[in-house]
Amino acid sequence: MTVLSTILFLAVCSVAFTNGANANFKGVASLYGSGTTSRRGALYWGTATTFAGSIAAFFLAAGMLKKFSGRGIVPDDLVGSPVFVSAVATGAALTSFIATRFGFPVSTTHALVGALVGAGLAGSGSDVQFFALGKQFLYPLFFSPIVAMILGAIVYWLLKGMRLAPDHRTPLLDTLHYVSTGAASFARGLNDTPKMAALFLAAPSIDLRWGFAIVAATMAIGGLVDAGHVAETLGKKVTGMNPGQGFSASLVTACLVSTASFHSLPVSTTHVSVGSLLGMGASTQQAKWQKVAEILLAWVSTVPCGAILAAIAYSIISRFA
Repeated sequence: MTVLSTILFLAVCSVAFTNGANANFKGVASLYGSGTTSRRGALYWGTATTFAGSIAAFFLAAGMLKKFSGRGIVPDDLVGSPVFVSAVATGAALTSFIATRFGFPVSTTHALVGALVGAGLAGSGSDVQFFALGKQFLYPLFFSPIVAMILGAIVYWLLKGMRLAPDHRTPLLDTLHYVSTGAASFARGLNDTPKMAALFLAAPSIDLRWGFAIVAATMAIGGLVDAGHVAETLGKKVTGMNPGQGFSASLVTACLVSTASFHSLPVSTTHVSVGSLLGMGASTQQAKWQKVAEILLAWVSTVPCGAILAAIAYSIISRFA
């Protein structure tokens, strides 16, 4: 394996690891926040169902794989360049790593989009198709948390009126809650894995099937090793919730991310999960707005941070070419 291939492999593994650390808990945050299970129990369930979604992505997510190859956003000669792809992966990984250290649930999708721009500008001067970038990525990323907030409030009050979202745990509610959070995590694996596996397209020596397996395994390890800070933020610091409220938020997350995954829309599970929790929390007056404001600031910073770090990474890695 050449030096560039090694750098590419390590960079992709790094972004998958930090993605797992920052995102594996997002689908199951309501299980922990509502007291339905312990943080460890929620993490194990989220990791297992995310891993299943990651493996399923190889068969079901070809459309997402094409979108995150970078084709149509940057010049074609950059798309297949190990230097460019390594820079994208490194920029996204460092962005997610920094956010995880501070306990902020940020979007790996946003980090990758920012990194595509930064590495693209560093590699081509100014030949980045910003209109195509907005159409394919930024529009669904922008609207998904707004839709999730609205549905988070509406679905909770509908379920409460139908007596399907009680304030206390019941055997039926626990079962439905586990199913909905498992579905949300499965959909996250389905949506996120091809975004990172697409980076292996620049390394023809790596079979794409192994690429998906490597990303899936590294995401799982990252979540199990380093999800603690983000777990506390999502489970306890965005909003208070009882079991019924947690279930309604997880149901919205599962439905939106699943729909996006099957239509190859690159939404952020972070934005959807936080949006649904916040919508429910705002409607019940339990939202913790100071922490929410901090999270929003982290979201706004993700794209430029990914772009800057990827541009720096490109200038360094290109010296090995």
